[in-house]
This record gives sequence, structure tokens and C-alpha cells, in this order.
Amino acid sequence: MIGLFLGDTDFPEIVLKKIIKLKKKYFIIDFSKNNKFKKNKNSNRISIGRFGKIINLIKEKKSKKVLFAGKISKPKFSTLRLDLKGIYYMPSVIKAAKSGDAAIIKVIIKILEREKIKVISSNYFNPELSLMTKNYTKLKPTLNDMKSIKKGVIYFNQLNNLDHVQALVVKDEKVLASEGYQGTKKMLSKLKKGSEAILIKLPKKKQDLRMDLPTIGLNTFKDCKKYGLKGIVLKSKKNIFLDKDKCINFANKNKIFIKII
Repeated sequence: MIGLFLGDTDFPEIVLKKIIKLKKKYFIIDFSKNNKFKKNKNSNRISIGRFGKIINLIKEKKSKKVLFAGKISKPKFSTLRLDLKGIYYMPSVIKAAKSGDAAIIKVIIKILEREKIKVISSNYFNPELSLMTKNYTKLKPTLNDMKSIKKGVIYFNQLNNLDHVQALVVKDEKVLASEGYQGTKKMLSKLKKGSEAILIKLPKKKQDLRMDLPTIGLNTFKDCKKYGLKGIVLKSKKNIFLDKDKCINFANKNKIFIKII
């Protein structure tokens, strides 16, 4: 029995579909904004403040593993109804919330581990969504592009594990933009059109790879075309690549390279 903490974006639905296909027994704790899994008979709507209920459900289901998939947004703490364990653990969650949504999930994982509940990687059942090292398009990065990519990797390696950056844009060995709270789309919107820059999406050096893996899909490629980017770089086995075939076809058609390092 696998416990699924599911939030927003398309990724949780892909994970769920694969688990159903594999005929795995599962239950859902729906953390999405609009209760998107309410029609699933195995779904449970429990607020972040009710840790006692969450932990009891996991133990009642005799679940040995849980995973997180999708974006879990910061709740309105003033409206949460807390149970006893919620009262005990909530101060650490509120403190983490100051560092962003990903930090909240990290604290929840620590709480679960304290309760002897194992958290596995979000792509555990979907390894096909994480690409291996190679160039996936007809267009390849130039020598100068590779120098810029190297500069971006160094930048990522210098980040604190609580920083919010999962993406940045590089050109001519300079970092032009880095991702903030509002995500990749907002970062790209600040670029001049026809930028001929490169989007790099990598996990941070100390990032917990069980959750919050850098994710990319067709909408990101459309944004890259809009602002004239020439390439996208991801980390081997440490990414979530949605709609792979559509993205590769779109990239080839629009002369955007896809490099997995």
C-alpha cells in the first residue's frame, strides 16, 4: 500500500495513472487547492494542520511508503484546524513557510520520518519521465553554449538548499535571470524577445531529490520559443520531463536544443 500526497500541476495525475496501471494498492491525501482528486474513492481531504489524522491514516492503511507529487502551496495558517500533533508540529511548518512552498514539504517529510514513515522519490514509479545524459534534438549546443552551461552549473552548486531557485537563464557565460517564488514562466517573461539564451533547470546541490524535482513540459517550450531561447538543459535522472515526444518534436521544429547533462 502506497500513500500519495498529491498537489497541483499535471504530474500527480501522471503518477496516479501509472500506479493504477501497475495495479498497486494506494490511497491519496489530497493537498491540491481545489480538491482535484475528490472523485477518486481512495482520496482523503486532510489539511496540513491535522498531522495526527494524517499519520493515523497512514498507519491504519499499513503503508510502508509514501511519496509527494505536485505543487503543495502554503496554506492560510490562520484558518487551519489543528489536532494535537498539529499543535505540536505546526510551529516548524510555519517557520519553514517563510522559505517557500518546497521548504514546507521538507518539514513534512522530516515529521513523517520522525514517525517512522518512509518517503520515496516522486518519480519512483515513473522513471521513464527522467531522461538520461545525451542531446535529444537535431540542434546541439555550441562550444560557447557549453561554457555558459558550465557557468550556470557552478551557480547552482553555490546555492543554499533553502534557496528557491530551480531555474536560471544564461548567455555568454553570464546569468541573465534566476527563478523566484513565482516560477519559471514569470522569470522568462522578464527577458527580451529574441534573447538567444539558454534555460537551465537543475536540482540544487543539497536538494532533497525525493520531492520537488525540476519539471518541464510543452508549455515551458512554448515560453522558450516566445522569448527566443535557443536551448534547455536538465540534469540526468534528476528531472521530470512531461510530454517528452511532443516536446522533442516542438524543439526540433523551432530549433531549440535539449541537453541532458
